[in-house]
Amino acid sequence: MQDILLVIDMQNDFIDGALGTKEAVAIVPKVKKKIEEFQGTVLYTRDTHGENYMETQEGKNLPVPHCIRGTKGWEIREELDVLRKTEPIDKVTFGSSELGSLLLKLDQEEKVSSITFVGLCTDICVISNVMIAKAFLPEVPIIVDASCCAGVSVESHENALKAMQVCQVKVI
Repeated sequence: MQDILLVIDMQNDFIDGALGTKEAVAIVPKVKKKIEEFQGTVLYTRDTHGENYMETQEGKNLPVPHCIRGTKGWEIREELDVLRKTEPIDKVTFGSSELGSLLLKLDQEEKVSSITFVGLCTDICVISNVMIAKAFLPEVPIIVDASCCAGVSVESHENALKAMQVCQVKVI
């Protein structure tokens, strides 16, 4: 049996860059401690956009260029990146079907006993990937560590946590 920790989009642009918040800055040490103490497999995702971001649907709805491949903002926060043991899963949208497929593969190799989520943003990419994990591995307990997540706003963070609880996700 293996436990998995998913570190969602802990990138400079979401922490103190183009879309940063004080709440995102505040969780960095907590996420670092969670990674360091986690007994299991740790995987990272990385929001990844191209130079054509403003022409995409996301760019039209959120006209703030961010996480452009190769920029400082796209990089995972240095103190978290140095703890990484595998390549991040680059994702071009909120949720990653590649992540779902990887979780299924990992479960087939060695049963997954739990999946814990931390990262940014609770109300966009965290909730999207939680739902993908739930769809691919519906019998695996999914946990979200609220103290290691931050949303676009405090209110939308809380709303996302409540929505995930309704979908049988354990919020700690």
